[in-house]
Amino acid sequence: MDVIAPYSVQAYNAARDSENKMHDDTVARRYGFTGGLVPGVDVYAYMVHVPVAQWGRAWLERGRAACRFLKPVYDGDEATMEAAVEGDGLALIVRSRDETCATGSASVASAAVSPPEFATPPAAPTDRPPADEHSLAVGTLLGMRPMVLTPEYAAQYVANVRESDPLYAQDGMAHPGMVLRTCNWALSHNVALGPWIHVGSTVQNIGLAHVGDELTVRARVGANYERKGHRFVELEALVLASGRPVARIGHVAIYRPREVTA
Repeated sequence: MDVIAPYSVQAYNAARDSENKMHDDTVARRYGFTGGLVPGVDVYAYMVHVPVAQWGRAWLERGRAACRFLKPVYDGDEATMEAAVEGDGLALIVRSRDETCATGSASVASAAVSPPEFATPPAAPTDRPPADEHSLAVGTLLGMRPMVLTPEYAAQYVANVRESDPLYAQDGMAHPGMVLRTCNWALSHNVALGPWIHVGSTVQNIGLAHVGDELTVRARVGANYERKGHRFVELEALVLASGRPVARIGHVAIYRPREVTA
């Protein structure tokens, strides 16, 4: 395999004050971690710098990626993205503290990808039920409170994920990590979660989201199950930018860690 030059960033936990206390140092330590976890969607953002550098705008328009998070990445640590050509795509690895923290892959389709059909979910509730087997039952439709991607928000996100590629600012495009984050909102806008962990995603880009667009998501619960004491939920989602499909995503999270049950 042809090895591509590694790409490194100093990881930054921009979610310390989020509702998900797995990003808080004190709470995360109770779960056996060294400190608050850098969000998985931001680790994904680090990873996809490599395929964007490889294929440019084409990957943002019709690229595919898969990521699986194995170990935490912590604030202030160096995270290094390693990539190697594998067939028509790339094999990706994220390393930090001499550990493999994430693995993944990326490729790009030769032609435009047709968007799938997804049912429109109801509005996110004002009073969210607890996240459980009933509120996240298979087939449940989940949306999010629409979010307009302002220039300030877009610029701050690019800074938070330590993105060095000028493409986003030059062309006024949303970073793909921000597109993936809508799946987190599909969960957090609909159910009340305790500390929870994003464990992996698959992403098929369909089009571009731009600064000024209104981001929404149409998600459906595809699975809800227990494994090794953890309770998992899997989402199938279509992300929209001002009504245009921009990504189809499979999103997997531990919504109830086994420590909570214990």
